[in-house]
Amino acid sequence: MNVIIKPSTARRCITAPPSKSMAHRDLICGALSAGSVITNVAWSEDMKATLRCLTALGARVEQDGDTVRIGGLTPATTAPTEPLDCHESGSTLRFMIPLCLLSDKPITLTGTERLMQRPLGVYADLCAQKGLRFEPSGNTLTVCGPLNGGRYTIPGDVSSQFISGLLFALPLAKEDSVLEITGKAESLSYIDLTLKALTDFGILFCRADNTIRIPGGQTYRPRQTAVEGDWSNAAFLEAFNLFGGEVTVEGLDENSPQGDRVYRELFAHLDAGDTTPVDLTDCPDLAPILFAVAAAKNGGVFDGTARLKIKESDRAAAMQTELSKCGIPVTVEENRVIVHKATLHAPDTIIDGHNDHRIVMAMSVLCSLVGGEIAGAEAVAKSYPNFFDDIEKLGIQVNTQ
Repeated sequence: MNVIIKPSTARRCITAPPSKSMAHRDLICGALSAGSVITNVAWSEDMKATLRCLTALGARVEQDGDTVRIGGLTPATTAPTEPLDCHESGSTLRFMIPLCLLSDKPITLTGTERLMQRPLGVYADLCAQKGLRFEPSGNTLTVCGPLNGGRYTIPGDVSSQFISGLLFALPLAKEDSVLEITGKAESLSYIDLTLKALTDFGILFCRADNTIRIPGGQTYRPRQTAVEGDWSNAAFLEAFNLFGGEVTVEGLDENSPQGDRVYRELFAHLDAGDTTPVDLTDCPDLAPILFAVAAAKNGGVFDGTARLKIKESDRAAAMQTELSKCGIPVTVEENRVIVHKATLHAPDTIIDGHNDHRIVMAMSVLCSLVGGEIAGAEAVAKSYPNFFDDIEKLGIQVNTQ
């Protein structure tokens, strides 16, 4: 699907879409309880993948609009006969693997080629150390436990999703566990989101710096909860305000542990032309929209960008390519990206969405200034399927082809 964005200005009030990050966590915890009700779920492709996998593992699921009644999953006794389809969701894959490892039956997971190429070495090493099966083959991965309690040492500089995955599973082991995060821990806010969900569903733990102690033999408590608003996707909506817009985003929890809530101060930093490097270590998902804002404003320097290579696309390289079409040179280094100040113009050729929802949304916001056509725009369905409908309601001129 291609979309054409014409120069236009966004105005109005809008409710933030539900948080994809919290929805993953609430659905998993709800599935592990006897029975919970999760409301305000947005059915992005990633959410469909997580719910599909939980159902395949044996959770009881009733879906009614944005409400899910879910529970009854006992991973230690599950034995699905079909592969768990994670599609393109890295969170789904990395969260499901430890739950699958609680079973002593082999379980196969699958996904797109790009997903199965994303790093899984942390789990491969863990399984080798613990004598567990971890067998990748093409676009599938077969694992077999049982995963027991004990001491687990996990590097913190690859992805917080490995840590979160273990945090979901280890409370269900019979034995107590100690989870130690080594090296420079990145994306700590996502671990905070996981710990918040665990607390909400009655799971006990003790955290001291980078060590988390988890009693075994616990039970997830049933509850009813609404998924909170998504600061990550709200950033794309409020970015219009830097381009003459007047957008108010409602439904965001100002006390949320979502690390991407920092976007407002980072927008102000770029708008003011501050040359101090922006550290993206704990908010890598903001990179595309921050690069777009820098391109339209005063340029910018961004550190902590090495992990952008392992997202849905190589996001630094992708934005370098697309911003160059708009007259903005970008330098990509190993752990730094420099968006140079230059004159922004309409793209001289069609923008490629790189099958990456955040690239599509970031370039859509930028095109509201100069106009442009974006190919592969359907990628927004991964996290924000209503994105184009919502920005059209705000006043952005969108033509879908």
